[in-house]
Amino acid sequence: MRLEDLGAKVHHNLNVGKLVEYALKKEGAALTDTGALSINTGKYTGRSPSDRFIVDSPSVHDEVNWGKVNVPIKTEVFDKLYDRIMDYLKSKEVYVFDGFVGADSNYRMPIRIINEFAYQNLFSQQLFIKPKEGELHNFQPEFTVITAPGCITNPELDGTNSEAFIILNLEKKIIIIGGTKYCGEIKKSIFTVMNYLLPFKGVMPMHCSANVGKDGDVALFFGLSGTGKTTLSADGNRMLIGDDEHGWTDDGVFNFEGGCYAKCIRLSKENEPKIWNAIRFGTVLENVVLNEVGEPDYNSEEFTENTRAGYPVSYIDNALESGTGGNPSTIVFLTADATGVLPPISKLTKEQAMYHFMAGYTSKLAGTERGIIEPTATFSTCFGAPFMPLSPQTYAELLGKKIDKHDAKVYLVNTGWSGGGYGVGKRMKLAYTRAMVNSAIEGKLDHVKYEIDPIFNLAIPTECPEVPHGVLNPANVWADRNAYNQAAEKLAKDFVENFKKFKGVSQEIINAGPKA
Repeated sequence: MRLEDLGAKVHHNLNVGKLVEYALKKEGAALTDTGALSINTGKYTGRSPSDRFIVDSPSVHDEVNWGKVNVPIKTEVFDKLYDRIMDYLKSKEVYVFDGFVGADSNYRMPIRIINEFAYQNLFSQQLFIKPKEGELHNFQPEFTVITAPGCITNPELDGTNSEAFIILNLEKKIIIIGGTKYCGEIKKSIFTVMNYLLPFKGVMPMHCSANVGKDGDVALFFGLSGTGKTTLSADGNRMLIGDDEHGWTDDGVFNFEGGCYAKCIRLSKENEPKIWNAIRFGTVLENVVLNEVGEPDYNSEEFTENTRAGYPVSYIDNALESGTGGNPSTIVFLTADATGVLPPISKLTKEQAMYHFMAGYTSKLAGTERGIIEPTATFSTCFGAPFMPLSPQTYAELLGKKIDKHDAKVYLVNTGWSGGGYGVGKRMKLAYTRAMVNSAIEGKLDHVKYEIDPIFNLAIPTECPEVPHGVLNPANVWADRNAYNQAAEKLAKDFVENFKKFKGVSQEIINAGPKA
């Protein structure tokens, strides 16, 4: 695709100031009191999974794990909508970002993102890896993303589910997005591409954040949106590698992105100072209510609970500029359990790690997807099913090999409810979760005693620095032990039932899960 084939006027790799200027003048954006660009994405304030498709072309047909998540669509439908979106853009000013995904030069992929709106182009520039001087000479993108929120479909005529569409053509290496202004669709489409390509190169793609200590020890934090990946990895005593998407090679981990996309509902300077300070000029703030003098109200859910801030990773003052680190010594699986029965921290064997990785249990939090208005239990394979095109076993086997090879410790951490389920119990205190995670990373849980939960088969530490003893075993903080047992047994049965969908899994891995 040539740039001259695009709109009436093409803006190519504009600087931040110019993109902010266009967004303010033409797109209804506003500046906050700290200079961040605030926008409202309208109807779509989260990802729209039911509107996402993968083209079922011959070269990918036998590779993609087709189903409710990876929904096939015919090449003819893609071609028709591609022509429509290109025709639509011909009369528009178009903003183009050429850059990269992947901080490791051995696996870095050149990408082109074409946007109808300047604010989305600013988001793309801040979230992905900017080109250095000379890197755009003879630039050839491997994948191209085309976004035009004003271009919509007619479901009855076009074979889509609504006026919005997100279609990945892995064969033609083009992604088209229409009908939705939500910036997260751009980010997660590229993530899906990396999750498709990298396993064929022996690299494990991961929906996780990562940081590194002063001694070079790397920790990974897996989890779905809202479970704490961004918050827990932004640690003042450790360097941030990245907050959401990484690859694990034989040499270590690397960030896919050049930026962070943080949830900011109920954000406070006291609890999350690094994210708070990152929301400044150049940051894109989505769906946050502003008062008359431009101050954000982070407690407001007027537009959505899924309020977001997109900013360069360099806005985090202890971020690692290279975006790379060594092989992880600690892996943390984060779950926001709305039933309140999972332990706040438990240590996993390799087989348990593979089980819980494939299960990917959590509760979707309000606003992260359309229609989610309160925590909803879900099993999301690999803690990122919406973005994993290959079979779950492909990713789990890569994980098992990495754990074995590098002797990584794995913990399951519940950042969700304690003392009862949603509406009865309370969300686990962030200070306690930080203390547990820090103790795991620093090896303080290596030599404490553990007790085995009889229902979930999990090893629970009997003590942890800076955490009250009674908090560690969830059964002890419920007012009604019978109610706890009933809720725990129900969740265990849900685990067992969910795992039946995986075929060809070893008995050792199955036995590592809960007992129903």
